Amino acid sequence: MRFVLASASPARLAVLRAAGIDPDVRVSGVDEDAIAAALTDPAPAELVTALALAKAEAVLAGLRAEDEPGEAVVVGCDSMLSLHGEVVGKPGEPEIAAKRWRGMAGSTGELLTGHAVVRLRDGEVVARAQGHRGTAVRFAEPSEEELAAYIGSGEPLGVAGGFTLDGLGGWFVEGVDGDPSSVIGISLPLTRNLLSEVGLRVTDLWR
Repeated sequence: MRFVLASASPARLAVLRAAGIDPDVRVSGVDEDAIAAALTDPAPAELVTALALAKAEAVLAGLRAEDEPGEAVVVGCDSMLSLHGEVVGKPGEPEIAAKRWRGMAGSTGELLTGHAVVRLRDGEVVARAQGHRGTAVRFAEPSEEELAAYIGSGEPLGVAGGFTLDGLGGWFVEGVDGDPSSVIGISLPLTRNLLSEVGLRVTDLWR
């Protein structure tokens, strides 16, 4: 059974490896903005789940084109931060990251993670499952000097919400209420439940 991670995220890869799975990494290359635009006023949970499914399906198409016999399971993920009624993804630019952090400091946000699991057997889809998980994140209040140094590191620009729990951003997170692995990028409890829905035991996938 091939375990295929439809994500380029090194954090998701690290979580899975630490948890006993060494996945085959495939990058989906989906246009997230186009997918979001195609949805009619989606709830945050609906949006991250739809994006996760789109990533899994895009990678699935590539696997089917390879026409390799056997079984595979594809896992797609997406994360966004919900804060003060606004849902945000990756800042991309230092100015955006700085503005967001000034709004996040001293507040509590909800990190939403959507997952999709697709099971493939001999080129045919035999089962699908999808779901989401929300985890409360309590942010510290970094000084202007600390914030400038963090943004200058480049780390927050390419991650959901503009922060990490397992990197430099961990210094500025007071705590989480819920699943820490979900905040890092892939929820182990949710992934285990979805794998079960498609007929797989996570213990059978351990290397």
